[in-house]
Amino acid sequence: MNFSLYIAKRYLRSKSSNNAINVITIIAGIGIVIGTAALFIVLSVFAGLKDYTLKFTSVVDPHLKATAVVGKSFVLSKQDISGLKNITGITQYSQIIEERVFIESQGKTYPSAKIKGVDQFYTEIVDTGSVVSYGDWFENNSNQMVSGIGISNNLSFGVLDYTNRINIYVPKPGRGQIKSVDKEFNTVRVVNTGIFEINEELNNTYVFASITLARKLLNYTDNQVTGLVFKLKEDANIDHVKNEIQQVLGNRVVIKNREQLNDKLYKMLNTEELALYLIFTLILIIALFNVIGSIIMMILDKKKTLSTLYNIGVTVKDIRRIFFYQGSLMSIIGGTIGIAIGFALVLFQYYGPNILRIYITPSLPYPVAIKFENFIIVFITITVLGVVASKIASVRINEKLMKDF
Repeated sequence: MNFSLYIAKRYLRSKSSNNAINVITIIAGIGIVIGTAALFIVLSVFAGLKDYTLKFTSVVDPHLKATAVVGKSFVLSKQDISGLKNITGITQYSQIIEERVFIESQGKTYPSAKIKGVDQFYTEIVDTGSVVSYGDWFENNSNQMVSGIGISNNLSFGVLDYTNRINIYVPKPGRGQIKSVDKEFNTVRVVNTGIFEINEELNNTYVFASITLARKLLNYTDNQVTGLVFKLKEDANIDHVKNEIQQVLGNRVVIKNREQLNDKLYKMLNTEELALYLIFTLILIIALFNVIGSIIMMILDKKKTLSTLYNIGVTVKDIRRIFFYQGSLMSIIGGTIGIAIGFALVLFQYYGPNILRIYITPSLPYPVAIKFENFIIVFITITVLGVVASKIASVRINEKLMKDF
């Protein structure tokens, strides 16, 4: 066995004759354990919150979405449709038309809405049943819609309320001052058959309707769309399928995956995760100052023993290694215990009795997610910081110090 490592293990297990040094060592060890456990718990909780947040977007966001590069819309030719059907990685695709509209009901207007006209295949791509909290999805080729709960509340309409008119308006193409609603706007009267709840932004922005209604409202031709959404097979290579779709549709469209469709949200979440990691890493660094102090105190406590080792031929380099190994072992062992404690607490939050779990709201416990990469990140962090702290402390030993003992 390596001589320096052997002595380091002995020093790590043995108590010092000076009780103050024992207390400092215990405090250093506890600090490492608590700091590591806290870092693991925070990363697991944030991973849970991240998954919980993205769950709402993944419900309505397809695997891939194609939109026009120039202008708002493009036309699908028979050749395009045939080419898309021949791509084996696609389970289903749906044509959509999306445009800004304003909605009027009972004398109230809502100017910041968007209509999303979808065809009969849309429900195979998006689990609409899981987001419609009141009523039902609309029938195809009908003057029906499904509204976000925010729009419904603002305009005070409910489900299948035939007594109150709901009108959707879209300005006709042209220039000049608007003089008449009838002449300057395309209008369609609709019946709301359902209300969906996804997130605040979507709830306050979108109404879903039949693509035939959207084409009529916008004066679009057959097969003219603003986008296509795709559902892929589970084993499909998303980048490969994306390239195949691009070859079929050409450079007139841009194709995005879920992450690209929500790039601002992903960037915000990733930035917050990095900030939390850096904050708790700083706490770990502060805790590791105790390790440096503990090692320096141990060096002073063992000065007679170290002097003896030096006089019998042990080099200064080997003596440095003793305390380097001691600090590194303390960090690794403490970090491992901390990860185990953090893992146990996360498991308890996930599987424990409801009465003992921590809640965001009376009915929603803090979401947590156990991810393998968090184990690796925390272990590498504590190991690297522990090694650096041990190195800083061990380099205090030099030949002059040995001779002065």
